[in-house]
Amino acid sequence: MIPRSRYPFVIALALGLTYALVTRFVAAAHVSGFDIIEGGLLSTAFLIVMPLALGAITAHFIPAGTASTGKRLVWTPLLTVLLFLVAALLFKLEGLICVLIISPLFLLMSCLGAFLYASITDAIHEQRNKTPVMAAFVLLPYLVGPAEHLFATPDSFRLVENHIDIAAAAPVVWQHIIRVAPIERRALGHSPIDALGFPRPVEATLTHEGVGGVRHATFERGVEFIETVDDWQPLRRLSFSIVPNTATIPPTTFDEHVTVGGQYFDVLRGTYELQPLGPGRTRLVLYSQQRLSTHLNWYAGLWTRYIMSEIQERILGVLKQRCEAAALAVAAARVP
Repeated sequence: MIPRSRYPFVIALALGLTYALVTRFVAAAHVSGFDIIEGGLLSTAFLIVMPLALGAITAHFIPAGTASTGKRLVWTPLLTVLLFLVAALLFKLEGLICVLIISPLFLLMSCLGAFLYASITDAIHEQRNKTPVMAAFVLLPYLVGPAEHLFATPDSFRLVENHIDIAAAAPVVWQHIIRVAPIERRALGHSPIDALGFPRPVEATLTHEGVGGVRHATFERGVEFIETVDDWQPLRRLSFSIVPNTATIPPTTFDEHVTVGGQYFDVLRGTYELQPLGPGRTRLVLYSQQRLSTHLNWYAGLWTRYIMSEIQERILGVLKQRCEAAALAVAAARVP
């Protein structure tokens, strides 16, 4: 059924896919509460070194001269990675958000691994003499993984800020931020993060005004955050600490690697600031502080910044609509 000329290609795909799946299960495994690979699926060993080895495997089983350079060093490793990502989704090994996050790294590093393997071995004429090089690539994640135990997982604290200009005076804006009435889906509009499964914001209540007041910010699918006000400056600033109410959040709402308040990610604080822009105009600033705890905070931070910014932009958009509608209603009521 398969032409003999395609055997190397099929073997490379099969072995590369098998290696990726095996390493994925090893990275997720715990032995007596100990991670075999420190950081698990968010480790350098899995996200960087494993696809590097995968690329070396595919290049090894498609010997130089049996296929074009592009097919051997680019298309085969890329196709192998795509097969692995599809398998991870189909068998529910990973959620869509995790697959999306790891895809750029996997695709890039697999090609880099193929190029590195080729640059090292193409001068070696005997194929069997290239096997130790390929074996070294294969073992590399299992050497780097335990070595990551020697380094503490760093905490990175980041601030994401968004703002919007509103044609309404500060008193109107203030009343709409201290409590947020229920939000209809259509008011939020569409966002790419909807397709990733992130719950939409629903409302925010407040037990009482002033420092010590507790806001309950709810999102779809049972997600709730308890926000305790610790900075209350009427018409100027509202700031609060944030703690996820884990008792109300179903375990299926978030992927375990992006769970708010989890091992790798948390949202710590939120702040609204009102800045006057002139008569009847206010700039509303919303910013939040997050914690990242991975060995790849520089990369994870790109995604958390995008996602948090998208959430905040949507909330600001709803507030703008409501404040401006309220301001217009007040102005119309004053007209004799």
